[in-house]
This record gives sequence, C-alpha cells and structure tokens, in this order.
Amino acid sequence: MKKWLSCLLAAMLIVISFAGCGGSADQMSKDTDSGVPAGGNEAASGETTADTENKDVLTGLPETLMDGEVKAAPEMYPNVDFSKAGTVHLYMIGDTPQDWDRILAEINAYLEPFNTTLETVIISWADMGTMYSLSLAGGEEIDLVYTAPWCYMYTEAAKGSFYAMDRSFISQNMPLTDKYQAETSYAEATVDGKIIAIPSNLEKADTKIVAIRQDLAEKHGIEKLENWDDYMNFMLTMAEKETPESGILAQASSGNNAELWEVYRQQYDMFYLLKDNNLHYQYQYKEGEIPSVEDIELCWNSEAFLNFAKDMKTLADAGCWSRGALSGTVSDDDAFGALQGASIAWNGTVFNYMRMAEKNEGVKCMAYDLTKDHLVSCEEFNNNDMAIATATKDPYRSAMVLDILKMDTYVNRLLTLGIENDHYTINGYEYTRGANAEAYAPNSVSASWGVNNGIYEENGVEAREKEMVDSWEPRITSNPTVTFVFNDKEVTDYASACKAVMGDYIPSLQLGLVDDVEAYLAEMNAKLEEAGIAKIEEELFRQYTEWAATR
Repeated sequence: MKKWLSCLLAAMLIVISFAGCGGSADQMSKDTDSGVPAGGNEAASGETTADTENKDVLTGLPETLMDGEVKAAPEMYPNVDFSKAGTVHLYMIGDTPQDWDRILAEINAYLEPFNTTLETVIISWADMGTMYSLSLAGGEEIDLVYTAPWCYMYTEAAKGSFYAMDRSFISQNMPLTDKYQAETSYAEATVDGKIIAIPSNLEKADTKIVAIRQDLAEKHGIEKLENWDDYMNFMLTMAEKETPESGILAQASSGNNAELWEVYRQQYDMFYLLKDNNLHYQYQYKEGEIPSVEDIELCWNSEAFLNFAKDMKTLADAGCWSRGALSGTVSDDDAFGALQGASIAWNGTVFNYMRMAEKNEGVKCMAYDLTKDHLVSCEEFNNNDMAIATATKDPYRSAMVLDILKMDTYVNRLLTLGIENDHYTINGYEYTRGANAEAYAPNSVSASWGVNNGIYEENGVEAREKEMVDSWEPRITSNPTVTFVFNDKEVTDYASACKAVMGDYIPSLQLGLVDDVEAYLAEMNAKLEEAGIAKIEEELFRQYTEWAATR
C-alpha cells in the first residue's frame, strides 16, 4: 500500500506541476476526465484503485446526513500528498462576522491531521462588482471560491476561471460529497458536460419581502402593508413626514434597488431562464410548462420593469433615498439596523436586521409579503455554489477541503452555525441561538450558503418569522427551466459588452435617478444593439431550443 501511494504521489506531482503553469480549464478538465491521476491503476472491475479504496474507507458512515455524525479522515483522500504541508485559499463575499477568526482557527485545528491550513478572503458587498472577477483573473492565490448564478458563476465559467470536474473526479477526490450530495443538483451546475461548481445541498423557498419600521408606520397612521400600493404609500409618507423630522430615509438604498425589483416582479409570476450579471431573461410561469422562445424576454424590456422604474423615479423624486445612492458604500440592510433607513427588501434575512434595529428602545419592526397571492420561487440547488478555481496549484487538496467543509459534521456546523455552546446549542438537528450568536449568527458567511445541507432547523424562531416562512410552503414552485444552462463561449465578447452597458444603466433605473425613464431605456437599448445583443439572443435561443427539444 505504501509503495503504491508513493508512486501515485510522485505521479501526482507531475500532474500538479502542469496544472500550476497556467493551464486552461479545458486542459485541466482533460486531466480529470478519467478521474484517474497520472499513474493511477485500473481495478479489474473497471473502477480505479482509488475508487475501490474510497468505498472501503466510507464503510461505517451513516446512510444519510441525518443518520449520524459524518467524520472525514486523511485516508479518504489518496490523491493528496500529506507529506507536504499545504494551504488552501478560500474567497467569499459579504460581511465579515465578528467571530470569523475564531471559526477559522477552529477549522484549522481540525485540519491539522490533514497537514492543511485554510486561509480566507472575504470581499465586501461594496467591492464585489470589481474585486470578485479581478481576484480570479489577477494572479491571486485562490483555490476555492463562493459563486452563484447571481454572483458571476456563468460569466467566470466562460472565462475558464473554474476548475472543470466530472463525477469520477468527485468520486475519487470528494468521496463524502459523492455519497451525500443530492444527485439531481449536479445538472444545475453543468456546462458542456463538465461540472463547474458544487451546488448547495438543499432546496427551499426563495421569495423576497420587505421589512419596515413598524413604529414609524403607526406613528403616521399606517397599520400594515398588504400590497405594492401600500408599500408605495408607506415610502412616500416617510419621505414627506418622517425624513424632514428625524433624518431617517424611507430606504437608505445603496448601489441599486435590485432586491426591491425582485419583490416587485413577483407580482407577475416570472421565472428566470437566464440570470447572469444583468443579462437577465425571464418568462411568465404557466402551470409547469416550459416556455416557447416567443415567451422569453430581456427582463429590462418587460412591461413589469418599465412600471417598476417609473415607480422608482416617483420615490426618488420624493426623496425616499439619497441622490447619491448610486455610489453608496453602506448597505441598506446595515443602515436599517442602524436606524438610518425605514425599509429594506430581501429574503428571510430581513429578520436579522429587524432584530438589530429593535435593540434600540421604542423601535418595532415588521416584515411583509407584498405578493402573497402569487407563487413562491424555489431556491434551487445552484443558487449557492462552491467552485475550485482554475488557478489552484493543488486541485486534489482543494477538493478535499471543500469535501470536508460540505459534509464533515463538525466542520460544517462550525461554518454554518459557529461554535457549539457559544454561538448555538443543539438538540439532534434542532439548534438554538446561543448567548454569543450576534458575534456569529447562523449562516453568516457566503461559504456557509454554498455548503449548506439544509438539515438543521432553528428552535425558538419568532412567531412572526415562522408564520411568514410557513405561509410560503403551499406556494413553492420549481422553475421548469432550471437545468437549462447557457454557454456563452461563442458570444463571449458580445456578452461582456452588453453586460457592461446594462451595468451602466440598470442601477440608475432601479434607483429612479434618471430624467426620463422611457428615454433612458431607449438609450440603453440602442447601445445594446450596438454591443451585439441580437447575437447573444440568437445563440441563447438556439441553445434553448435544442434543450427544450429533449424535455
């Protein structure tokens, strides 16, 4: 066994040395097509030796993640050279929790038997638009990265930023993922037959709601919000009566109003066919039917967005947010928690910011579903993903660390819940926030979204939050086109140019900071035509037609 491993590791060094010399995603995927590192041996059954041994070391593990504790061990990863210390660099996005360094220290203590250290970089929300792509392209030490369709996943995949995998690679190098990951999830992160990232391991409701300062609403005679018109009235009332008195903005918008747009479009029962860095194509849901090409539209040219943009101009002109919101660096959520804004829009995460605001005496908040008579989108597996970067110098060690983050019970709890008996306590698979939960709230970092297995439920959820979440269940609807993935490699230059155009125009429209909505949209569309939007749509609809023919 030792002799076999030494030969294998020596051969691996050759493979890794080539992978570290700027190899493309296509070349690296060729190296992993067979799933066998150079020098690997074929078992008589057609399985590799590594496949056979991995099955042996998995013996005794629980059948499912909810049947007992899952524990990783070095012998599960025969392709990693444990004789050498290694560092895996993980890039994430979002806010940095107060206790993140403690969490990372605990993870690294656990990784000591694997002779591996995890280092992390967390790109702030304000810097995500520029630093995310630069980090992948700029020669940084980067091995693992959080991604999602809304976080440049397909854009970066087209650039070759992600290490292309197949199921054999996962079987040999991520055995726990191979055993416990939902089989149907892989299709949602597959492009041209290659897996470009590992999706989260759960599906749940994905709906957008608003949260407001209820105390301020009642102060000005508003009891509750039932629909979009009620929300408009609340915002205009805040701008007219509250802001001049207290300085609190109706909403402290920053950068764009993307989440508010998502709230609004839910009135139209729309699903996305493509959602990639402002390149958003949508269609109206019709009882599970896949749409015809004629039903698909660029969402920025829809009647829904035109109406939304006009409403945003009404709110902006009334002073509902700062005229400098386009260049804001403080998120509207943080501003809400700090009592600088009276409203935010997002998913169930708004309850965290509501609690933050309510620490102040006399403050009362409430969340409202403005589209409760409409479908609730299902957050598919690939809404949060973890990818191995093509820049990694050791794809096997990177895969091992990702496998542990995703499926090892202890490490997965550290990442998603924090330190037991400090940030949380647990009974079976039901957890309760601990005394120090504010320093590391559940699912505080984006990597925790990407490795979430959906097996832990929170105990003691406030009645208002539980009632909201429970109300979504009967309306959760899956997107019938979720497995369609657009590969823009034939139109990459056009796609990049069009995304740049939309990046210049859409935030201003979402914030209503334009003189004439229709004229501004017309100007954007003229530039999109020049940038080649027709070429993109021709390729998109060609690929979609081929995909639809197989349904």
